[in-house]
Amino acid sequence: MQYLGLSILSSSLIFVVFKLYKKFHIQTLYAIVINYIVACCAGLYFYNETINISEIPTKPWFLSTLALGILFIIVFNLMAATSQKIGVSAASIATKMSLVLPVLFGVAIYSEHLSHLQIGGIILALSAVYLASTKDKNTITNKRALLLPSLVFLGSGIIDTCIKYTQETHIKETEYPLFSAIVFGSAACTGILFIAFKTLKEQIKINIKNILGGICLGIPNYFSIYFLMKALDSNILNSASIFTLNNVAIVMLSTLLGIALFKEKISPKNWVGIGLSVISIILVAFGNKLQTLLLL
Repeated sequence: MQYLGLSILSSSLIFVVFKLYKKFHIQTLYAIVINYIVACCAGLYFYNETINISEIPTKPWFLSTLALGILFIIVFNLMAATSQKIGVSAASIATKMSLVLPVLFGVAIYSEHLSHLQIGGIILALSAVYLASTKDKNTITNKRALLLPSLVFLGSGIIDTCIKYTQETHIKETEYPLFSAIVFGSAACTGILFIAFKTLKEQIKINIKNILGGICLGIPNYFSIYFLMKALDSNILNSASIFTLNNVAIVMLSTLLGIALFKEKISPKNWVGIGLSVISIILVAFGNKLQTLLLL
């Protein structure tokens, strides 16, 4: 459970760093590319075995890292577009609700068993994520506007599902740091190509604030993936429970950090969502034991 807790903390710190970007006028796109470079270097640093570059393309998970790297960049840009055109709440809801896809994948492909209470906890979690994230002023009324958050939902869910599948089928535990490094390296290369394309239209200047912002984001970003994979590798909870706990707890902790660090205002609806988050976590984590006790 400690790995899951560390993954939740790392992921929540990402939102804090993003919040600070606006305060310090850091250009998000360039900082994101630096972040991927830093995360890649962190993965290589924590990989204890000898790295043979010529062998990496032969790894069974190599193609997955290329696909995930591209997805990371695409989904990030979709999230930015959703935030700008519809609202931050819509982007947050779409991202966190994506936990449905890896949960259903685990049940369908790996025949993972969920008790009735755990199923109830997952359904409750979706409601909790919505209530904890949404703002009344950002209600979506245009049906066409649903396309962007729908793509964010799909992209985020595919990323989590791909990580789960690759972790289950192709990666040794000792290769987790290397796998994470190559994923982030792939994302960095994709971002660099995108920036190179932009230089054809406008000149880019090196900004030390963007570099520092990327470093501050890259470290928790790397560990959010690394610790999530370690949590998935444990036998304490199945993947459905882990993804649910991870996403709901991130919403809850991020909300509390927003209140403590940035004095964000939380509506009564948001507080209801936070309360439901706690209940859903208990149901998902201890649903099997609770159901057994109730049947005694």
